[in-house]
Amino acid sequence: MKGFRRNGNVNKQRSNTTTIGGFDHIQAVTVGGGFPVVIQTMWKDRLSFADLEGPLGEDTCFRINRLRDMGCGLLRFAVPDLEAAEILGNLASRVSLPLVADIHFDYRIALRCLDFGIAKIRINPGNIGNRANIEKVLSKAASKSRPLRIGVNAGSLPLDLRRSVEEGRTDRTEALVVAAERELALFEEFGFSQVILSMKASSIADTIKANRILADRTDVPLHIGVTEAGPLIAGVVRNAVGLHALLSEGIGDTIRVSLSDTMENEVIAAREILGAVADSPGNEVKRQGAAVISCPRCGRNSFDTHAFTQRWQNVLYTIQKPITIAIMGCAVNGPEEARYADLGITGAGSKVLLFCHGKVIKTIDASEADAAFAEALENL
Repeated sequence: MKGFRRNGNVNKQRSNTTTIGGFDHIQAVTVGGGFPVVIQTMWKDRLSFADLEGPLGEDTCFRINRLRDMGCGLLRFAVPDLEAAEILGNLASRVSLPLVADIHFDYRIALRCLDFGIAKIRINPGNIGNRANIEKVLSKAASKSRPLRIGVNAGSLPLDLRRSVEEGRTDRTEALVVAAERELALFEEFGFSQVILSMKASSIADTIKANRILADRTDVPLHIGVTEAGPLIAGVVRNAVGLHALLSEGIGDTIRVSLSDTMENEVIAAREILGAVADSPGNEVKRQGAAVISCPRCGRNSFDTHAFTQRWQNVLYTIQKPITIAIMGCAVNGPEEARYADLGITGAGSKVLLFCHGKVIKTIDASEADAAFAEALENL
């Protein structure tokens, strides 16, 4: 892996760069090289051509644009067949967010996706096919200046490595690394350098170990995440533990928080993990956009923080300014405890207070809370 090997004690986050998008109307995203960590999510449902037409098409594009505004830099789609490739290619012509095709089993789907404005292709070396098929994909991707992601999963390793793990001759971490290094060597042999690498497992330990090993061996940008992490709470916890450990060491150039939940919550969770790393001493990761804090609610509450937070959550995470928004339930957790907030709202008896840096700026009835909050947010 001569061309991909790291030189000396380079900071792990200072890897080579890969640019995704930046053609036609597609925005450019740079991954690696110390650039901000890029957040990804994955579309949860299979699209049909009907999803691109009329009001459904408008809703699809609106949701994609909202994900972009919330901080999503790349949006991946499963592409199981050639029809799905046509649908995704059509969608890519309508939005500026770089779209990524996730390809398994059939290299011909990857070739078809490269005919469209799809910004990146993800292939799995465990099931994409033989050397000749991979060469065809690399050749066309190079001619189109499109990057590829090598996606190695613990659950779909190449057959020989899978057997080696099952027979106890190789542990899963080593198998992940070997599979990744094989593909990197093949990419290098064909002179293809626009590559991102990921090694994912449902095991936090395997994910951390494999990425630590590769980060010391290569300058290739790394996409990190704990795969099949579970429902909202379990998935956030598992990803937070694994991703914080890696990001704190400067490992990871793009992330996805894999959840059995909404895309929006995946993006929000990724934002918060990056924010937690940014708040840790000695880290170079920078917080992106607004930080939202809210009290858990208790018997003292006179303001339904849960319902209010749910209504406003996705809107608040589209704010690009590095500000803090506080949603509090009563006077105990109101202006004093959250006095550093740029904008806050809290219950106070039968009224609701809006405050800024601890100073009350408006007292209103609960029925007026949303309108008053929207106006105050607009004026920030």
